[in-house]
Amino acid sequence: MSSRAAVTAVIAAAGSGERLGAGGPKAFVPLAGRPLVEWSLAALRAAESVRSIVVACPPGHDHDFGEDLVVVDGGATRSQSVLNALEAVGTELVAIHDAARPLLTPELLEGVVATLVADPEAAGAIAATPVTDTIKRALPSRGSFQTPTVRKEPRDEMHNGHGSFQPDEVRKEPREVEETVDRSRLWAAQTPQVFRAAVLRQALDVPEEVRDAATDEAMLVETTGGRVLIHPSPPSNLKVTTPTDLRLAELLLAARPD
Repeated sequence: MSSRAAVTAVIAAAGSGERLGAGGPKAFVPLAGRPLVEWSLAALRAAESVRSIVVACPPGHDHDFGEDLVVVDGGATRSQSVLNALEAVGTELVAIHDAARPLLTPELLEGVVATLVADPEAAGAIAATPVTDTIKRALPSRGSFQTPTVRKEPRDEMHNGHGSFQPDEVRKEPREVEETVDRSRLWAAQTPQVFRAAVLRQALDVPEEVRDAATDEAMLVETTGGRVLIHPSPPSNLKVTTPTDLRLAELLLAARPD
């Protein structure tokens, strides 16, 4: 498979790290003795299908990644960072990965690539894990207690996993359950996400407000009618968002065999 699949890996590493309390870009927060992003770089360098790596970094940030990759300026949003990085992509396939998921393995990346290559009609394939939490769709509370200073949303979905769908101020507002969602068909999307590069470029060629509203690249590809496949991934491929996540990532890395 790898001899036929040539992939450029793009790492989105321009996140601010505000919720992590990092005091700087999240990708450069120390994790088990090295910057967070270096764990993903090591996995991608060990993946047989990866021919080149592009890292979208905060503009002006010092880095020392070596000379075997390309560094581009990240944008104000994730989608803009990916768009900037695509200019340096020359392969048919492109893998998008979040620097905030440091437990990536070469085997996971190769598995997602193989899933896409096996279906010539598919536009992409993503790592994802089955949802195990009970999911509640919630509405603003109709009770007497309200928080008037908090911005309201007409509807949102909330859960207690590692991800979050709404800003912190919305989650603090009193809510009430509208319904419990059937989780049997729900998957929590992760990265890496692998696409045919031409399809991803087309999917990103939309108005800026539409592009920036997307929470991952697969969402944009789906809206253009592209079929996106799921490659099952372990929950341990977590996203570091909070200090608790960072500590958990350290424990999982320490538990890896040498």
